[in-house]
Formats: sequence, C-alpha cells, structure tokens
Amino acid sequence: LAQQVAKRGQKQKIQANRYAFFLHEIPSEVPALTLPELHELVKNVWLTKYDLALQEERTSRRKGRAKSSKEDQLEELKKQEAEEYRTGLELPDLLDPHNVGLFRQWDGVDVNYLRVVRFIRICGEFPDVVHVARLGRDKGIPLANTQQEVSAENEMDIDSDRKSGLELERTGSTMLGMDEIPS
Repeated sequence: LAQQVAKRGQKQKIQANRYAFFLHEIPSEVPALTLPELHELVKNVWLTKYDLALQEERTSRRKGRAKSSKEDQLEELKKQEAEEYRTGLELPDLLDPHNVGLFRQWDGVDVNYLRVVRFIRICGEFPDVVHVARLGRDKGIPLANTQQEVSAENEMDIDSDRKSGLELERTGSTMLGMDEIPS
C-alpha cells in the first residue's frame, strides 16, 4: 500500500510539473491562446526544453566515448514526449479565456485544484482537431459558446462531445461494461 501511495505521489508530481510548465509559459497579457499558438508553444517550447541539456551532455563527452546515462535519459524523455504529442497530448484548455483564468489561479503544486479546470487533447498528426479530455468542475465554462467562438476564430473541428455540451461518457473497467456489445 505504501508503494502505491508513493507511486501516485510521484505521478501527481510529474503531472504538476508538466502543467506548471504551461502555466508559466502562457503570456500574462493574453487572455487565451489560439489553436495554432498552442501547437507552436508545444512544438517550439515544450518539445525543445531538453535540447540545451542534451547539447551540454554531447559537448562534454569526449570523442569516441559512449553516451552517458543522463544523455540516454534525456533522449528517451524527449522521444516519449514527442510521441505523446504526435498521438495526443493532454493539457489544460488554454483556448478558453475563462478556463485560462481558472488555470492561472492554480498555485502550480496542488494537483487537486486541477479538477476545476477543463482539459483538452491535441495531437501533432491532426493539428485542427481538439478533443475534450476531462470536463472541469467549474460550472462557469460555457461549452457550446466556447466551441462556436473557437471554431469561428480558428476555423477548426471540435470534438462532438464539446459541440453538444454533453459530458464525456466514462465506461468503467467492470466486466459488465465489457460484456456489452457496442452499437
């Protein structure tokens, strides 16, 4: 049980660090980002954050020597994050001004506060598509209105869950849920 608690704490720390990175990278004068700006932030800032450390490791290595374990770890982290972005990166909805305001109120540490914030999933393969990953518990985020404003500004497709304003269906991992035949 203690190992599970420690593992959950480590996972929450990693999540907090990821979301805090985006919290600090949002320009304070901008109420919300557009979808192309969000993709540029991920590509040019998030995915390049290890480049300087990698370059330092490579220059400190003498010619003919094997890679250091730190260099291997950095390359693996960079590769994993690039793959996650390619297939779908979950982050706070920085496209909606109200949600950005809620996100800016976060202290950067307590991941329990993030339940209030709506999260989206974007991917590099389909840069015009946004999926709502988790609805925030804040009732002030207008789902239908946000979709119309965002699609008008960015000319993009929004997931049908967000269009209709319905909550996402969360199927449990119970045997009953697995026995049902999808229609």
